[in-house]
Amino acid sequence: MLWKTVRGGVHPESHKALSNTAKIRRFPMMERLYVSLQQHMGMPASPVVTVGERVLKGQPLALAQGPISAPVHAPTSGRIVAIAEHTAPHPSGLPVLVVTLEADGRDQWIMRDPIADPFSVSPEVLCERIGEAGIVGLGGATFPAAVKMNLSLQSGIDTLILNGGECEPYLSCDDRLMREAADEILRGAELMRHAVQARRVIVGIEDNKPEALVAMKAAAERLDVSIQAVPSGYPMGSEKQLIQQLTGIEIPAHSRAADSGILVHNVATAYAVAMAIDQGQPLISRIVTLSGGAVTHPGNWEVPLGTLASEFLNHASGFDMKPARLLMGGPMMGIELPDLHVPIIKGSSAILALTEQEISHQQSSPCVRCSRCVRACPMGLMPLEMAANIRSGDLKSANKLGLSDCVGCGACSYICPSSIPLTHLFNYAKGELILQAKERQKLEATKILAQRREQRMERQARDREALMAARRAAAAQKAAAAEQAEQLAQEASA
Repeated sequence: MLWKTVRGGVHPESHKALSNTAKIRRFPMMERLYVSLQQHMGMPASPVVTVGERVLKGQPLALAQGPISAPVHAPTSGRIVAIAEHTAPHPSGLPVLVVTLEADGRDQWIMRDPIADPFSVSPEVLCERIGEAGIVGLGGATFPAAVKMNLSLQSGIDTLILNGGECEPYLSCDDRLMREAADEILRGAELMRHAVQARRVIVGIEDNKPEALVAMKAAAERLDVSIQAVPSGYPMGSEKQLIQQLTGIEIPAHSRAADSGILVHNVATAYAVAMAIDQGQPLISRIVTLSGGAVTHPGNWEVPLGTLASEFLNHASGFDMKPARLLMGGPMMGIELPDLHVPIIKGSSAILALTEQEISHQQSSPCVRCSRCVRACPMGLMPLEMAANIRSGDLKSANKLGLSDCVGCGACSYICPSSIPLTHLFNYAKGELILQAKERQKLEATKILAQRREQRMERQARDREALMAARRAAAAQKAAAAEQAEQLAQEASA
């Protein structure tokens, strides 16, 4: 097949063979699970259980609040022992609200309600059920799937793309899932096609996953689904790059894929949709890659959400040596963990324990003007010029150069021979611009409130003056009437 030309990208060493050879294993249930209420983009879920309450597997622990949110469910049966803050899986280490569930060992399900004939119900009903199951984008973005599908249904979608790229080094959870659950993934694709009324379905899989390609093509033989290989490279799994490779359509800046009639979901998301519709099973576990040079037994496990990363690593493998860096997700776009006392969440595609040899400690040095970052940028930006403006404090100029179009893939930082932390600079600048925008909004809101207060004070002053004038007029009228009455009385007596 002839590959389409996709701009930029890099080819880091994959390290996937560390974890992709063994079948997915089911991780045992721990005594306590720490189920975060913020496992998705948008507003955190709002708890609907109380401390001391007994819950069943699959029972909602917290419901979505706001237009962009998702519910969370109990990964097993047991008793709620706490609803309190716990360290979040984030570099800041800041806490989030967590429901602590003490497992009772029974693993007793709630009464499940699968849809017997999902293609006979309306797309809206399917989207609603997917939302109730708490399904989010499992490729890492964690955007609530039902919200994305509802928006796509309203705007009209021609093509549904399943992303099986998995271009991040070390990660192999999607690869193993495609090898072992191809039928379920494609079942989910068909259900999602009906939910958004898409005309066609394409599955894009990197060509460095031959076993997954074979399994998916075999499962798609009697389906109207196209399985296509795409060239391996980073960030081929990025939405815009995958769309361009598969369809030839380049998504414009500041535009959504849905505006071009395309919806992209991860293959693991499609699997979760099949489980929710056909089995009545909400999203309570996910496949997690455990890998890195410091790990004794790399592999992939189906892990209950809320399992502590420390328990997962210790029970599944252990260390060959002390890790130099701990990551949740891939080495390009994953997050560095302060420690392992954090729970597995819906977006936890991997736990990586990397050695000193696997990470770079090279100090940054002045730019040598090699332009490798420009050639590597998949969005066609000028990373060096943006970084220079950011360092000089000129965020406005950096934004004019396309800072908002940066997808944070890290390709520029990876390829830079001077080890300049370009991606960190861009993330910092984006955060500062967001803060500045919020400050402007706050000042504008304050200005509007001040204007409204001034108008209200003026209106109240006018009302008071009118009232006083009316009272003075009434008093004058009363006095005139009294004087007239007195004159009449005097005339009568005379």
